[in-house]
Amino acid sequence: MEDGKNIIDIHCHTAGTGAGGSGCFVSRSLRESWKYRIYLKAFGVTEKELQTEGDGLILRRLSENLAGSRRVAAAVVLAMDGVVGDTGEVDTARTEMYIPNEFVAAETNRYPNLLFGASINPYRRDAVERLEKAADSGAVLVKWLPSIQHIDPADKRVVPFYLRMKELGLPLLTHTGEESSFTWTRNELGDPQLLRLPLSLGVTVIAAHAASNGKNHDERNFDRFLRLSRDYPNLYADISALTQLNRLGHLARLLKYRELHGRLLYGTDMPLLNTGIVSPFAFPFRVSPAKMLAIARIANPWDRDVALKQALGVTAEIFASSARMFGTGGEIG
Repeated sequence: MEDGKNIIDIHCHTAGTGAGGSGCFVSRSLRESWKYRIYLKAFGVTEKELQTEGDGLILRRLSENLAGSRRVAAAVVLAMDGVVGDTGEVDTARTEMYIPNEFVAAETNRYPNLLFGASINPYRRDAVERLEKAADSGAVLVKWLPSIQHIDPADKRVVPFYLRMKELGLPLLTHTGEESSFTWTRNELGDPQLLRLPLSLGVTVIAAHAASNGKNHDERNFDRFLRLSRDYPNLYADISALTQLNRLGHLARLLKYRELHGRLLYGTDMPLLNTGIVSPFAFPFRVSPAKMLAIARIANPWDRDVALKQALGVTAEIFASSARMFGTGGEIG
């Protein structure tokens, strides 16, 4: 990695409409939602461009923008598996977004600053085989969004999948807390306490967003995450989305637990950085006016995010942690 450019973003999204034979799809309900148009704009593409150039255009733009960062060397781009029905196959009628592993693996392989984050619903009849294929294709982690994919992390039927993950050395990055990016959700599946099963089996688990919002069983998800973190040193968390306007105060609250700093990983939740839901001007009691203005003037979204989080107290140890877990021996950048 270049000097000073030593951070890895472990939580970066892509999308696709199926253009160029990508295999991606977006449900009609999501495409008709106002959120769909905002997401396209945040990725810096139009639907017409995707139809002309293919869904790989989004990853090309991600790579180009990331190359302009002075601080962030690489990003893990996340696939998105669908809801799986009783047949062990994807149920397209209940799936809002599908981004196949094969597409993300092939596209990230084209760019030295993009890493492959696989997504495999463990209820697939060939889930373990897909896991092994993803590992062979260079996956650095497996990403779940249980409340959208209808995955219960505490389901004992998933044990063989967890054991193979541990053997392959693949961490599980899984959404914790409430989810609001889609048109419907099962938020009870974002309960961090459901992660006791994989943690007890020795799987490295990364709680996306550190369970920063919502409740389960009349208790804040964040408190349920804290209790779990005391029991399992193999539980990590990412700090993606924690500066969003709908999560104000969550980053400051998390950073108070200094014993967790070595287990916090840098992430952005890109492309939401580009939607206006993140602003340095939302922190007038934590950041000086001059500093807020200076951060707002930073053109590169990753550099702007790093500067804001640094101003809010994110330490050098936290910024370096994702590179320690996912670094590639200096080959990035």
